[in-house]
Amino acid sequence: MSIKLSNGKEIPIEMHKARMVQKISLPPVEQRLKAIEEAGYNTFQLKTKDLFLDMLTDSGVNAMSDNQYAAMMRVDDAYAGSMTFYEFADAVKDVLGYKYVMNVHQGRAAEHLISKVFAKPGDVVPTNYHFTTTKVHIELTGGAACLEIYHDEALKTESTNPFKGNMDPQKLKNVIKKYGKEKVAYVRMEATTNLLGGQPFSMQNLKEIKQICKEHGLILVLDGSLISENAYLIRQREKGYENKTVAEIVKEMCSYADIFYMSGRKNTCVRGGCIATNNKELFEKLQPWLPVYEGFFTYGGMSQREVAAMAVGMREMVDLDMAGCAIEQIKYFVNRLKETGIPVVTPPGGLACHLDAKKFLPHIPQSEYPAGALTAALYIVSGIRSMERGTISMERDKDGKEVFADLELTRLALPRRVYTISHIEYAVDRINWLYKHRNLVKGLKFVFEPPVLRFFLGKLEALDNWGRNLAEVCKKEIGDH
Repeated sequence: MSIKLSNGKEIPIEMHKARMVQKISLPPVEQRLKAIEEAGYNTFQLKTKDLFLDMLTDSGVNAMSDNQYAAMMRVDDAYAGSMTFYEFADAVKDVLGYKYVMNVHQGRAAEHLISKVFAKPGDVVPTNYHFTTTKVHIELTGGAACLEIYHDEALKTESTNPFKGNMDPQKLKNVIKKYGKEKVAYVRMEATTNLLGGQPFSMQNLKEIKQICKEHGLILVLDGSLISENAYLIRQREKGYENKTVAEIVKEMCSYADIFYMSGRKNTCVRGGCIATNNKELFEKLQPWLPVYEGFFTYGGMSQREVAAMAVGMREMVDLDMAGCAIEQIKYFVNRLKETGIPVVTPPGGLACHLDAKKFLPHIPQSEYPAGALTAALYIVSGIRSMERGTISMERDKDGKEVFADLELTRLALPRRVYTISHIEYAVDRINWLYKHRNLVKGLKFVFEPPVLRFFLGKLEALDNWGRNLAEVCKKEIGDH
């Protein structure tokens, strides 16, 4: 939650206490420079021993609760028919309202199964915005296309629009008219839109999209990996929901989806995921493929200990304080950067604080990957690992040509119940220092590029050796740390 101090300043208050801690350290500048050079200027390739704050992602790095750890000790660790799975199924029914559920090892496994079963060559999948693995799984079906049907406002990094994650209803109707409903594999809504800066959609928009799908007999798929954050923001921003609980909003959102899937690594703070529905026919189309790619029906690629912890996390994620813990920190982070003139995505969303690399480094063309350069530069001057969400995160076209991203963002994720205000203040200070010295940062070029999802394994190098120059100035002005 967020409270106002006596001086009028608003700060997020952590509604938990730390009972177990993990030691971290701040490596010196020379060590950070060596590490990023060895990593090919790709923060995914950094080792944790070389990090101070790890803001790469909020996936799989959240702090579990005492009740989740306790559940892992009481598990029914059976290969088939485990009662732990049925406890999880009960949690899904109570929280999300779905009768049928299967576990998968994480969100991209759900994307794989859904795309395999429902998408075929020549199909299209309209979405409010793509996610990297989602798009790849759709395209790997052999020719299906992922179409982004967003409002124009979505690509404005500086905005007051509270729901930049909305799908444009008229554009969806145009897609259906152009391709024919038989070529629309399904319609996908993502809560919240990761690559747009964690921006939510409104309940009204979800209702409109559902009505269009219903009229044309189309399947509506909801990616609920960040559903509790989307619900929390609906509660804050959408008229008529200010007095609803997060639990009530989540269940209403789920009521409009024919198929729901999620990565449990985010909201439920556990490695794993699930697919759920109230449509038995759809469930029975998916279920036979589960043992082929994941595991038996009552564990689905997860350990039973993780299933037990996810059942608890499913119930905890709709608690108001849990749903808002990262969002309130993100809002504070974004507002602190705005105060000092740093170009950052607004309004604050779920998932992370996002720097606008195009505005931060306007002298670097997209062909030289400004978001990747900013991500690497931030690590050099701070020891903070963030993530590139720009052109490096895109795939080349079939002819091998670069496809430039709509946005060039550097994402600083805030895992749930992990970091404090002092960590955020440190990040704000180093980002401000880097902004004042931004002309020291230049572009990157690939020296190794895998054929798919290159942002994971790709290696780059700094043009004109700018990393060393930046490190020298940083050491001179700030010191070894």
